[in-house]
Amino acid sequence: ELFVNQGANVVITAKNESILKKTSKELGDIFYVKGDITKITDVNNVIKKIIKKFGRIDVLINNAGVFPKFKKLHNISEKEWNEIIDINLNGQYRFTKAVIPFMMNNGGSIINMSSDAGIRSFENFHADAYTASKAALIMLTKAWAVEYAKNNIRVNCVCAAVVETDMTKKLWLNSPEKRKKAKLQHPLGRIGTGKDIANAIMYFASDESSWTTGSVLIVDGGASLK
Repeated sequence: ELFVNQGANVVITAKNESILKKTSKELGDIFYVKGDITKITDVNNVIKKIIKKFGRIDVLINNAGVFPKFKKLHNISEKEWNEIIDINLNGQYRFTKAVIPFMMNNGGSIINMSSDAGIRSFENFHADAYTASKAALIMLTKAWAVEYAKNNIRVNCVCAAVVETDMTKKLWLNSPEKRKKAKLQHPLGRIGTGKDIANAIMYFASDESSWTTGSVLIVDGGASLK
């Protein structure tokens, strides 16, 4: 929504077409392509259709992610582990790999969505595959930033804590007691909003950050300081 309001040509993708249609309509019938981030054929198809429609890609926001059921390491099945890694980490690799060739001549900005769980460990936060994927994404941000700096492709990362989303509403914000507890985990005393994160992403996408690459911006209400 923020990018649309700033006049950008926004493309969204997800594997749920009904949600894509609904979101597209809410944002003024923006372009969308159905795709599954775990399938390289789908990822390549998304990029192909974007290039056909707009002729270029300037910004990639790697924002897809899922959260596992809370389990200690010895109770996690290999299937559960692989599913989280495939979406939260391999999916970001697939999209970044597919986009890079189209940014090499004109430059571009890639923004990875990580988490404060990728920076430090939290007590009773039994989501090891999630933590691993988010920590890996932080290091990949730095590796890709160095690797493609000569092509004027900037790669940066945003680390969030608990933000008001459909996912967090099911996990931590589904009762007054849980919401109160979640607020107390953030020194600034509130849950993050989509706009808090969007503003950080907009900075990395814009020319305001033209001399910034490999940066990790923590937008978490101070949660990672505790």
